[in-house]
Amino acid sequence: MVSFVDRVTLHVTAGNGGHGCASVHREKFKPLGGPDGGNGGRGGSVVLAVDPQVHTLLDFHHHPHQKAGNGRPGAGKHRSGADGEDLELAVPNGTVVHAADGSVLADLTGAGSRYVVARGGRAGLGNAALASTRRKAPGFALLGEPGEALDVVLELKSVAEVGLVGFPSAGKSSLIAALSAARPKIADYPFTTLVPNLGVVSAGETTFTVADVPGLIPGAAQGKGLGLDFLRHVERCAVLLHVLDCATLEPGRDPISDLDAIESELAQYQSDLGDLLERPRLVALNKVDVPEARELADFVTDELTARGYRVFAISAVSHAGLRELTFALAELVEQYRAGQEALAPARIVLSPKAVDDSGFTVEPDSDEPGAFVVRGSKPERWVRQTQFDNDEAVGYLADRLARLGVEDELAKLGAMPGASVTILDYVFDFQPTAGMADEDYSPTRRGTDDRLDTSSRPIAVDRLASKMSRRQHLIDEELLLERAVPEQL
Repeated sequence: MVSFVDRVTLHVTAGNGGHGCASVHREKFKPLGGPDGGNGGRGGSVVLAVDPQVHTLLDFHHHPHQKAGNGRPGAGKHRSGADGEDLELAVPNGTVVHAADGSVLADLTGAGSRYVVARGGRAGLGNAALASTRRKAPGFALLGEPGEALDVVLELKSVAEVGLVGFPSAGKSSLIAALSAARPKIADYPFTTLVPNLGVVSAGETTFTVADVPGLIPGAAQGKGLGLDFLRHVERCAVLLHVLDCATLEPGRDPISDLDAIESELAQYQSDLGDLLERPRLVALNKVDVPEARELADFVTDELTARGYRVFAISAVSHAGLRELTFALAELVEQYRAGQEALAPARIVLSPKAVDDSGFTVEPDSDEPGAFVVRGSKPERWVRQTQFDNDEAVGYLADRLARLGVEDELAKLGAMPGASVTILDYVFDFQPTAGMADEDYSPTRRGTDDRLDTSSRPIAVDRLASKMSRRQHLIDEELLLERAVPEQL
């Protein structure tokens, strides 16, 4: 049965925003009470938060689909809908969040670290919030925006200051059990350790954490054996301790060849946190309680020392040499901590929007000649919040797009009247207007817009008809009068 998971795909869905309400206040002796539709509630977000009591991603292995609460719709009498509840997911310290394309979204280290992985949808505005001097009693409201839905990969990289590295059965589990209160599984066969084990070690006034990770074999950097599990969990370690087996009976193996193989794999592994060979490294010659192992340890110590390693002959069984090793590790950990404190605090780089950024782009549609595609957060959000079976709401959308400059940009690109313009999954017919903006138009009846030509609106595809300018109507009427005058004379 699975008891430890350090990599999982999570399907998260934020809550949808609540719809706004289109309502008119009705009360005896007050026939013109005005709009009183309330706003909807925002959708709940999905938040990842580091919890020190959580050490595995097992819960997400069994429950990979997570969804936050939806916002409630607004109501009359200016009653706003309730916000959807945020969904907070507890993750272990050292969790890295990857997008579906592999890019890193967040690296959560430290208790209390939080990351909003999926944001809830915006709430729809009620008609009371949409009222203006021209549009005094809107007959429509905005729909709530759908919440974000995406797949992310959670990867756990253990957070420890000292990492034990070595071949399978080198005695790493026995060593962490002797140094700390951790009780990992110990047996006399390879790959006994299948999951990382963390232990807390005290040396005088210094306390640090030690990670025992799965064993390493040649080819681990390419994924052979449990190599990737091994290497992923030592990325964050400040100090590495080579645990070399001096009592192995396998042919062709000795402490020197084991060390060379491990160093080779460390050099090949590509880490975003720096070269693993740049970390301080010590060597522990283990199992010296065996007479033959003691002789071999004495034989290779000079060569290892010549290579620049600090060497300690130890025994996890008899605890020989453990005190000296513990204080040597504590010394390196203290040096690392001092260096971290001396570093300048991380800077937050602000990237303001460019002054010439209009917030949208218009590009020719590669699939249809003469058609265009509009992209941008504002146009896409406005389209999602529009109720297309309400003509007044469609006209309001057209006004917003015109004020944003979408119509002018289409004209600059040579869009002809009747050209198809796509925003998200909606297709609109482009008809240039005479420049009449929303503030120049007052609706005649709630829910209608006399500027829209709905006779050609097809079924199953929402098409936004062009705005018809009152100014153009006046021009046409004047032309008719001018033609009629000579005939009367």
